[in-house]
Amino acid sequence: MSATLLSPMVLFFALGAFAALARSDLTIPEAAGKTMAIYLMVAIGLKGGVAVAAEGATTDLAIAAALGLSLSLALPLPAYWVGRRMANLSATDAAAVAAHYGSVSVVTFVAGGEALRIAGIASSGYMVAVLALMETPAIVVGLLLARRAGKGSAVPNAAGSGSQGLLRETLLNGSVVLLIGSFVIGLIVGKDGFAQVAPVFDIGFRGVLCLFLLDMGLAAARRLRETRSLTMRLAAMAIGLPALNGVIGVIAASAAGLEVGNAAAMGILAASASYIAVPAAMRIALPQANAGVSLAMSLGLTFPFNVVLGIPLYIALAQRMAGP
Repeated sequence: MSATLLSPMVLFFALGAFAALARSDLTIPEAAGKTMAIYLMVAIGLKGGVAVAAEGATTDLAIAAALGLSLSLALPLPAYWVGRRMANLSATDAAAVAAHYGSVSVVTFVAGGEALRIAGIASSGYMVAVLALMETPAIVVGLLLARRAGKGSAVPNAAGSGSQGLLRETLLNGSVVLLIGSFVIGLIVGKDGFAQVAPVFDIGFRGVLCLFLLDMGLAAARRLRETRSLTMRLAAMAIGLPALNGVIGVIAASAAGLEVGNAAAMGILAASASYIAVPAAMRIALPQANAGVSLAMSLGLTFPFNVVLGIPLYIALAQRMAGP
């Protein structure tokens, strides 16, 4: 765990958070941040596709895909209940929070992959496909929860243009297109084709990740500093939910027979909370929801918790579940 906490990625994230909390004028241009995000998604998709091309379709892949889909459909339910009963959120806000905590964070997954590498634990390339599969179902569950609570007016009519906009936002979201598209390209070109671009997408990967996490540290700390709607109950929820979800993901994956690295990766995915794809979709589907609540929780608290403490804990649990 100490090696993960003292890794360059975590330390750069801490540097960004410190700079923001100290009100430094350090900034990362928005265009540079978007470029780095695109680079990371393409790199992780390519490498995942190449790995699957080398390994081939396996039973473990099917098990991981089914488990990831099940988690993405199930995890929004307790998040919604906790938001309504314990945090006193409105049905709309609770549904939006549930969608965030059922979906996944690409950056958390990438950081987790680096932590696994530092620990000397391998995870399969097909986990990238599981990542892409888990991003959208929670959005649908969140909308169904809002509709069931009598907030149907906040949800676009299934026959209307709003529904088409939501479908486009979720299925053709930039992160989904990049991940799946890059994954397919990796499948097609294989190891030999990837060798042509490896100096860019492999050798430079960790350096770009450090800079991106510096930017994320700035964004997370500034979101916390600026928000006025984050109560103690919401803060506890933002820490408790990912910890619980991560444990559930690791235990379920271990019970299903997945290897240590894949079980840890499943826990990391289950624990992560979306702060890119879901906010964009919720803006269309639930415009009445308070976006500040969901983003302050997922980006301001859950992401830092996972990067600093959560990921090492999920890896340790996966190792413990595997036994000696």
